[in-house]
Amino acid sequence: MTSNQANTANPNGHGAAGEGVSAAAPVTSPTFSPLYQQIKGLITQSLETGEWKPGEIIPSEVELAARYKVSQGTVRKAIDELAADNLLVRRQGKGTFVATHNEDRAQFRFLRLLADDGAEHPHVSRLLECRRLRASADIARQLDLKPADPVVLIKRLLQFDGEVTVLDEIWLPGAVFRGLTLERLSEYKGPLYAMFETEFGTRMIRATEKIRAVAADPSVADLLSVPAGFPLLSVERVSYTYGDRPVEVRRGWYVTTGYYYQNDLS
Repeated sequence: MTSNQANTANPNGHGAAGEGVSAAAPVTSPTFSPLYQQIKGLITQSLETGEWKPGEIIPSEVELAARYKVSQGTVRKAIDELAADNLLVRRQGKGTFVATHNEDRAQFRFLRLLADDGAEHPHVSRLLECRRLRASADIARQLDLKPADPVVLIKRLLQFDGEVTVLDEIWLPGAVFRGLTLERLSEYKGPLYAMFETEFGTRMIRATEKIRAVAADPSVADLLSVPAGFPLLSVERVSYTYGDRPVEVRRGWYVTTGYYYQNDLS
């Protein structure tokens, strides 16, 4: 059977006649994707290419509906999901904006350590080092790199209420973070993820974490000012940007005296 015969035999081969991104698009797979999910994907592509940058307002629902030739309700449902994914932010009476890590609420989306009173206490970052080196096999695998590819290693301490509470080791792909130095990090005033977003065009979208209890080894204990063997919370994270591309491996050691780690499950 020729391709033309196949299309004739299948009345759905040219798509539905109702609203859609492209009514004449050929069917390449039997998998069905709801229309609002298709619109969500197209808006995400525009975010990834930088058409609308972090902190900027995006076109209105009416404008997007006209652009994609769909109903306003379809656009609204797509935007609702993107807002739930923390990619967009609705502001009453102002419009919908591209989410940014510069917002106060975004800082505690990835830093889940809370004081026993449930409050989000501000913290101070103290940089220990930033250097370029070759990726180990383990780091390369997690960042989807080749072993010995260049990476950037950042080490820092986080102080809460004047007490050293977190030790972070952060591994970043060297090709993406060219020019990142200790001096540049020290001069930047704001959250680390906000710097990655504004100066390197890399936005952290989501992360996976492994959490376990460990005993502090001597080198970690010394930096955290606790005795060797002190119980710590170990948090290993891989963070992803658009396209589910890994762009950060983070290993953290947390002193949880007076603090707890909170995750909201849905």
